[in-house]
Amino acid sequence: MKYGIVGHTGRMGQELQKVFGEAGCSLVLTSNKQGGTCDTSPDVIVDFSSFDALPGTVGLCRKHRSGLVMGTTALKAQHFELLQDLGCELPVVQSFNFAIGVNVLKMILRDYAPFFQDWDMEISETHHNKKKDAPSGTALLLQDATGRDCPTHSLRLGGVPGDHSVQFGNEGEVVTFTHRALSRTVFALGALRAAHFIASAPAGLYSFEDVLETIRLSKDS
Repeated sequence: MKYGIVGHTGRMGQELQKVFGEAGCSLVLTSNKQGGTCDTSPDVIVDFSSFDALPGTVGLCRKHRSGLVMGTTALKAQHFELLQDLGCELPVVQSFNFAIGVNVLKMILRDYAPFFQDWDMEISETHHNKKKDAPSGTALLLQDATGRDCPTHSLRLGGVPGDHSVQFGNEGEVVTFTHRALSRTVFALGALRAAHFIASAPAGLYSFEDVLETIRLSKDS
């Protein structure tokens, strides 16, 4: 598979190159604020950079007819409009978190949070001190899965890749759901799964949950 990276010099960009390279993929396009390179059109472009790069990324996808794996956080309504429009032409997978465990946790919360509807609920998240948005996109993703609003606490410490906890409590019990990313590799591996999904997917805007569903279906068949 031929792929491109927007933000290839960043920490996540370097992790993506490591994981995709080990999987035998060929990096044929790079892009960042200083410029970029292009050897040939990629099958997929991966962007974990920043939301202000999105218009340029969409332009690259249209120019090369490449699918898109979008892992940037802090997206606003206008960014989702760009992704929706692109999804009418090309396959796009967007998620605030490409760790399999986080997306399984989202499914668990969607199914079981109603049992705690009368309990107090709070979310806490910890990330590295270079992360700009707070609360994290993942915290918002998990809150949305519960179907209710709650206080969210954000910590920015050292080099933490990402810790998220959703807690429910009443007068006699506390139940905690936690996901802890031990390295950025888990996000890059998820992006690789999404890239392979895009290779055979029709045009559309997909979530990472859609990608995981194809894995489940393949194991059931």
